Order: sequence, then structure tokens, then C-alpha cells
Amino acid sequence: MRAVDVIIKKRDKGELTGEEIEFFVDGFTRGDIPDYQVSAWAMAVLLNGMTPSETTNLTLAMAHSGEILDLTGVVDIAVDKHSSGGVGDKTSLVVLPVVAACGLPCGKMSGHGLGFSGGTLDKMESIPGYRVNLTTDEFKQQLRDIGIVLTGQSLDLAPADGKLYALRDVTGTVQSIPLIASSIMSKKIASGAQAIVLDVKVGLGAFMETLDEARVLANLMTDIGRLAGREVVALLSDMNQPLGDAVGNSLEVVEAINTLHAHGPADFREHCLQVSAHMLVLGQLAQDLESGRRMAETAIATGTAFEKFRVLVHAQGGDVSFVDVPGKFPRAKFVEVVKADRNGNLSQVNARMIGEATVALGAGRARKGDPVDHAVGFIIHRKVGDQVEKGEPLFTIHANDAAKQIEVQEGLRAAFGWSDTPVAALPLFY
Repeated sequence: MRAVDVIIKKRDKGELTGEEIEFFVDGFTRGDIPDYQVSAWAMAVLLNGMTPSETTNLTLAMAHSGEILDLTGVVDIAVDKHSSGGVGDKTSLVVLPVVAACGLPCGKMSGHGLGFSGGTLDKMESIPGYRVNLTTDEFKQQLRDIGIVLTGQSLDLAPADGKLYALRDVTGTVQSIPLIASSIMSKKIASGAQAIVLDVKVGLGAFMETLDEARVLANLMTDIGRLAGREVVALLSDMNQPLGDAVGNSLEVVEAINTLHAHGPADFREHCLQVSAHMLVLGQLAQDLESGRRMAETAIATGTAFEKFRVLVHAQGGDVSFVDVPGKFPRAKFVEVVKADRNGNLSQVNARMIGEATVALGAGRARKGDPVDHAVGFIIHRKVGDQVEKGEPLFTIHANDAAKQIEVQEGLRAAFGWSDTPVAALPLFY
């Protein structure tokens, strides 16, 4: 079998066999098949798609390219969540401690930011000392001891996905639905999850901009999960505007801490409660979503969820004093409140434009390996559907570079669309 024959077959819209996919993934992982051939294959997949069978075979081949984490004997049931990426999406920082505080152990491997989409690890790394490079043994021990882990993906887990992920980012193939689905699900299967809640974002600030695309991705991932013997639930959530108010690493950590103290933005709190409820049902601790939601609300109201977050940060070497006193987080040099220059109703708060502006400030990476400024970002004060008076705060810029502050201000104003007639609020979930 030759790699070029696999590329040609997919170029000509043929359906690859399980053996062909396994050969290709194994060769790529070992370094026998070079990046340029894999890039050609990925473009063929982007243009011609894959059948559910092909995508499942690709997922399993990538999962089995390295170690499969076995959590039996560590926890009774391993439940994980995954977001397909968004702007202001700090959900894991709240949901994991809430669910763990309810008695459901939760171990999650997350990633750094990709493009305009913020990364969970970048947020947690804004807490001084917090380690995101736990070994597999440390992951298991911490999950057994305290019931919560939030770390980076082990190099031993799905190494083929790590290599392909980096290639997709520089070859214009990030948008391929089969490649997105297999990337997400291979990591979840390799990390030992027996039940998975998928938070599939849809809208201007998501990789899936339309509801139809998001449904295709959600259905594909749930099919893969079931074919691999996992329980999977997929939620379709809105990402036309940022989730919550804060966009930027330490700003989002502070917002998550406020939410664990029951003071967070209403939309973000509601989102976290719904995701938590689904996880508690899948983890067999709640009979239905209503009782799961009540459990989650109680964990926040009693302070047990916040305490679990403290325990997590301490266990992974983070300075807990920053969690206890969020005012200790470094403050950007330039903080400017930008006010509305007209009356009207907000018809758009473009999440993608805000995400791209956050990267321009330095909160994300334009290129792999770029340093991240954890202090910079935005607070978005208004949502779609709000009636705004001229002179009211619209957004606040947190910048460490005066030139960048000026540069992003007008661009961010353009992210806000206006209507002279009332506008309906956006749904949280579809």
C-alpha cells in the first residue's frame, strides 16, 4: 500500500477502507508519511468529505495511535465535556468544579487557543504556578484523590491528532467537519471518557457558522461515540455573541470565579447550569435534567463548587491567593470604557470580530508559539436585544499597548449592529 494511492482515492471521491486509513495514520504518526502528503490528503478530505464509517475509522485510528487511558478502577464512570470553541467560553472553569462538588469525578484534558477561539489552558495559565502538563500517572492519582483534573493533553494520547491538528491550522483545512469530529472524539476516547457532553457552538464566533453545519457535526460526533461504545449527548449553543461578558484570559478567570460565587453574568451562569445538569444525568447522579440543575445550583449556593475550584488550583501548583482575591491578577496598563454614540437596539455583537480583536491585543496567538498576554481583553457590557442609550458603556478595553488599544477600538465598534426597532434576544441553546 502507498500513501499516494490513498490520497488519489480520496481526491477522486472514493471511500477509504479501515485498513487504508489505519495504514495512513500509522505511517504519519511514525514519520514515514511526510507532512506534504498528509496536507494533500487533508485538503482532499476538506473538499470531498468522508462517510460516517470513514470518519469513525479515522477517529479510532487516531485514538489508537498512542496510549488509551483506562480509568476503570480510578472512578466508577468517567464523564467528560467538550466545547467546539468560542469567544468568552470559560465554561469548563465553572462546570468542572460544580459537577465534581456534586460527587461526580471529572478529569478533563483541554487545549490552548486556536485562531480567534480562546483556549481553556491559556485561561488557567493566567493563575501563577498552575501546571497544565500533568503526566498520565499524575492525572489518574489526582482524579482518584480529589475528583477533579484540568490539564493539557498528554503527548502519549492520540499523537496522530496532535500532529494533524498542527497541520490543519497552517493548510486551510481547519473547517473540515470530518477532521473536526475525528479530532475531538479521538481525544475523548483516548482520554478514557465513557460518557461525553459535547457543547457544539454555532454562529459568527464558531467554526460552524450555520445551524445546519453544527447539526451535521453534532450528529457525526454522537454517531462516532456510539459506534465506539460511548454515551454521548450533543448540545447546540449560540456563539453569535460572546458567552458572558469577559473576553481575555485572566478577565475570564475572574468572571468564572464570580460565577462560582453566584455573581456571574446571567447568560453564562445559565449555560453552565444546563451543561452541568446534562453531565450529572450522564454520570448517573441525577435522574433527570431538573434534578441535575438543582444539584448544580446547590453546589454554587453552598460554596462547595468554589471550594472544589480552590482544591483544583492548589493540586496543580497554582497560587490560590489569586482565586481568593481576584484583584491580585495583573491589571492592564490602559483600561478604557467606550460608550455608545447613539440610541438604539443592539441587533449584533459580532463574536468573531471581538475574538479577532482580542488576539490583536495579544490575548491569543497569531502564530503557534506566540507569547500570550493574560491581562488584556474586553468586557462586553451589552447583549443582542438590549435597548441602549447614547453615552451608556458599550465595552471596556484592557490593553498593555497604547497603539493596539487605539487600533482595536474602532474595529470593535463595528462589531455592534444597531436597529431602530426592538430586536429579540438570542437563544442560549438551539
